[in-house]
Amino acid sequence: MPAWLDPLFSQHELIHFVSTYGYAVVALIIGLECLGLPLPGETILIAAAIYAGTGHDLNIWLVIVAAALGAILGNTIGFWIGREGGYRLLLRYGPRLRITESRIKLGQYLFLHHGRKIVFLSRFIALLRVFGAFLAGANRMNWGSFLLVNIAAGIVWATLYGAGAYYLGKKVHLFTRYAGIGAGLAAVILIIAAAVFLRRHEARLQSEAERALPGPLMPP
Repeated sequence: MPAWLDPLFSQHELIHFVSTYGYAVVALIIGLECLGLPLPGETILIAAAIYAGTGHDLNIWLVIVAAALGAILGNTIGFWIGREGGYRLLLRYGPRLRITESRIKLGQYLFLHHGRKIVFLSRFIALLRVFGAFLAGANRMNWGSFLLVNIAAGIVWATLYGAGAYYLGKKVHLFTRYAGIGAGLAAVILIIAAAVFLRRHEARLQSEAERALPGPLMPP
């Protein structure tokens, strides 16, 4: 949850959490945010980095490591939930929602070819961050590919936001506010564009998916 959308915790409260519980609370809140809980993962990383820059209680590199570990572990659990539970729900209840077997295969086909880009970019867009790993699991993305890109995305994200907040201090909030608004608008536009594209080319893409993934769907 970006700072401009965070109604639950003030900057002072987050810094109090960080000063009291240290690196663990950074990793915990970020990890739980990745699982869909309405917690300020991005905001607590920024708060911890600012706190590290104004005192000597925290080391900025350990803050970044804690944030990266929380993001990686949270998304890994989200991927597992999607792979074990989300896929079962698709097979069982998908037809009731007009998600046919061919459409499930289409989702798998798209993650087969574009899953790494989706997972990586979703780490940086608040509206997609919660769902990227879950959708990757539900669409049976290769575990090894997901793990590598998940680790890379978590490290890059934690380093950019952590180091940026550490060196820019409180000025970083001005940047993240507008960057968050821009990323949110870009995500909405991207989702709409993707939906329009899929609707217009669904038959062709389903045919390609069937050739790439012939036969019945694999059981969970």
